[in-house]
Amino acid sequence: MGGDVFFVLMGAILVFAMHGGFAFLEVGTVQHKNQVNALVKILVDFALSTVAYFFIGYLIAYGVTFFVNASVLSGSSGDAVFAPQGFALVKFFFLTTFAAAIPAIISGGIAERMKFLPQCVATVMIVGFVYPFFEGMVWNGNFGFNSWLEASFGAAFHDFAGSIVVHAVGGWIALSAVLLLGPRFNRYRADGKIQGIPPSSIPWLAMGSWMLCVGWFGFNVMSAQSLEGVTGLVAVNSLMAMVGGIISALIIGRNDPGFVHNGALAGLVAVCAGSDLFHPVGALIVGAAAGGIFVYGFTWCQNRLKIDDVLGVWPLHGLCGLWGGIAAGIFGTQAFGGMGGVSFISQLIGSLMGVAYAVFAGALIYGFLRMIMGLRMSDDDQRMGADLAIHKIGANPESDMLR
Repeated sequence: MGGDVFFVLMGAILVFAMHGGFAFLEVGTVQHKNQVNALVKILVDFALSTVAYFFIGYLIAYGVTFFVNASVLSGSSGDAVFAPQGFALVKFFFLTTFAAAIPAIISGGIAERMKFLPQCVATVMIVGFVYPFFEGMVWNGNFGFNSWLEASFGAAFHDFAGSIVVHAVGGWIALSAVLLLGPRFNRYRADGKIQGIPPSSIPWLAMGSWMLCVGWFGFNVMSAQSLEGVTGLVAVNSLMAMVGGIISALIIGRNDPGFVHNGALAGLVAVCAGSDLFHPVGALIVGAAAGGIFVYGFTWCQNRLKIDDVLGVWPLHGLCGLWGGIAAGIFGTQAFGGMGGVSFISQLIGSLMGVAYAVFAGALIYGFLRMIMGLRMSDDDQRMGADLAIHKIGANPESDMLR
């Protein structure tokens, strides 16, 4: 048991480190005047997510409450729920890092014009209630959803590491939030022209991508949650999907560094659901397709639909996550070299249900917050930047004093 505790703890630490990746990916993408806000948002969202998940969310998802004596929590009392050496506690820590990824994903879409307090409230609502409801359906068998799919189509909905449960849910909630929030000031002009807003720092963006890529192997591999269940297949499939996304985004995105670094993430998002099922060649194909989905989806979203999703979290997590959930029902089958035990129909139904649920929940939460407290920073505050408007300090305070 001690080995399992250490294994899951290392997974939790790796996924926690991914939140630094979320932060620096956003820091490098937003304008310099919004970098401090990006860093603060991700850290505060993680803190609020932990509290909301501890007191509310974990109970909804798994029916477990932590309001017992510490000896019970640590597993020394022989309680049936809390395993020895605090295994249940490190499992909570591990799953908390997954839950906190939802607001971290959303943060990138609503960057540079979202008020701080409404987003904090939204984080508590999403992680405390919205996310764990769907998480429990898929990963804990709540409400008989998976039992129905298995009885009807031969297999339950399979999402090993969260292409749908985490990424698609986060990405499609973000879409609702972005639509209700509206674009940044002067982004889409009345004359039809699009105001280009370049990234503030390609190196910071790249570092964020690297941090996420490294941590992702904890996200995927350690979703086994035991030494007995761990398999190198998940690691190699994650690797192949990542490089497939990079190469695809490099070619389709015509060497654009933003597409290249996000292409790696697109492949990793897509492989999560079936990373324990795919043949490595199948994972490479799934990742390569995801890289293309991100490049075309980001361009279509920004230029055709004129949806101001700053980091492209809807195409990256929403669309690539949806693709990953469906792809598990294709490349996870034995006919395509996979392990089998999946149903395409179950994957399609589960994936689309996750999307529909996320869009509805996002519209409900952000629509309610817009009605009672507003979502957008004023145009003047957007011109000034969220750093000074919200936090009263810029990314380079000493330099600001010399102006």
